[in-house]
Amino acid sequence: MDALLLSFGVIFVAELGDKSQLMALAFAARYKAIHVLIGITAASVLLFGASVLIGRLVAVSLPTRAINIAAGVAFLVFAAWTVRGLWTEAEEGPPERPSTRFPIVTVGLAILLAELGDKTMLATVTLATTEGWLGTWVGSTLGMVAADAIAIAVGKQMGTRLPERAIKIGASLLFVVFGILLLVDGIRG
Repeated sequence: MDALLLSFGVIFVAELGDKSQLMALAFAARYKAIHVLIGITAASVLLFGASVLIGRLVAVSLPTRAINIAAGVAFLVFAAWTVRGLWTEAEEGPPERPSTRFPIVTVGLAILLAELGDKTMLATVTLATTEGWLGTWVGSTLGMVAADAIAIAVGKQMGTRLPERAIKIGASLLFVVFGILLLVDGIRG
């Protein structure tokens, strides 16, 4: 129980204002809240499960440079994909509502890529070297989901007040900014 509470607190606080929380906010303005929450939860379960495994078995640093470069490229692809949707929408009229599966996969992959090598992943690896693996895994996952749930609630409110085109442009810009930051960090690293 100590590992769960410690991991929850560390990850919740570390996640406040982090890039994945901002992404959750942007996704929630565009997709159904439940789909965003499912995508974040799935990504968190996988990410922190791997973090705990690494922390328990290896307890060494991750090759964050390569991970950051790959994540940066992926973010730029997400940005291009979103912008492409704006052009397609202008030519074909308003799009149909996104399918149930597509937003979950998009959110899950984006969050997973954003968090690879991030401070929350590394914190979980570190906690897993000294704390119980199950409590660390569950606490880290719940901390991430709880922090991002706040962003989802805010994003839903924004989504009802902003036009969808503005939300897509904002999401594209966020993806470009995070993609460039990750690339720069990976190249410098």
